[in-house]
Amino acid sequence: MTKTNVEETIHLLTQLVSIPSPSGNTNEVITYVEKYLKELGVETKRNRKGGLIATLHGADNENHRMLTAHVDTLGAIVKEIKPSGRLKLDLIGGFTYNSIEGEYCQIETSSGKKFTGTILMHQTSVHVYKDASKAERNQANMEVRIDEVVHNAEDVRKLGIEVGDFVSFDPRVQVTESGFIKSRHLDDKASVAILLQLIKQVKAENITLPYTTHFLISNNEEIGYGGNSNITPETVEYLAVDMGAMGDGQSTDEYTVSICVKDASGPYHYEFRKNLVKIAEENEIGYKLDIYPYYGSDASAAIRSGHDIVHGLIGPGIDSSHAYERTHQSSIENTANLLYHYVQSKMVL
Repeated sequence: MTKTNVEETIHLLTQLVSIPSPSGNTNEVITYVEKYLKELGVETKRNRKGGLIATLHGADNENHRMLTAHVDTLGAIVKEIKPSGRLKLDLIGGFTYNSIEGEYCQIETSSGKKFTGTILMHQTSVHVYKDASKAERNQANMEVRIDEVVHNAEDVRKLGIEVGDFVSFDPRVQVTESGFIKSRHLDDKASVAILLQLIKQVKAENITLPYTTHFLISNNEEIGYGGNSNITPETVEYLAVDMGAMGDGQSTDEYTVSICVKDASGPYHYEFRKNLVKIAEENEIGYKLDIYPYYGSDASAAIRSGHDIVHGLIGPGIDSSHAYERTHQSSIENTANLLYHYVQSKMVL
């Protein structure tokens, strides 16, 4: 992957994370991806769930590949308008309330109006609440302070805000001189950017892929079923491109591509995993093998839904997953290089 390609991928990543797209409200970001691909002359279609499928026809049209990355993110939804004029939230996706305390957010009404706010503990002021540091960060205590003049629930409803409105979190994306990318929603918009850049590179280099290859930009992964449909009967290999989770006992780091051995759904296909390792080693690509104990992917969702496929999972290493995340450009580069060589390789079966 050239320096220019890395820079383009990171620029694309910053664009993607800046588009609000909590699971259930992803049309804006899907439209952005759709426009990007159409400008490359790539065939696309939407499924009924609102995801996007791009197809590059290959030399072999009897055996297909599918690669997927998800564009939906963590977020929240308005559960209750409190008498004080603040909002109570219900979370979308698997994360903790403490990871969003103090975060700026956006509330989008069903009519499309957008308002800003801040997610806070009800007992935030240490000058008023003795238990400010000890109170539990949960649905009962956390609330949104809207940046509008409101004194009660009626004032909030006059703005057009209602139960069921989506709440997205400010990504606060930054790219440092040392090569780090800090942002919310690197899970999984980093991988979406990598796949889009891969498609662009294949088109620019006029590469004929060995197999017809589909790219599913799924939009419900964070709630468990994003990539479980629209898999052609000819699909043999299904590769989810998601994040590598970091923490105590993990091998994954922010500098290599993580190849998943097993997650909460069980082991990934052994021969497929070994082939990915072989491709990485043959092309001197930095990688780590790892197990993610509390994790599921589009590929595991596809397996659970009954598809007869070979499934795998790779992705850049992401620190502090489902919070304020971080990765490094070298992890982006290693993931992209593995995918570039993978889509031009022979299948394991």
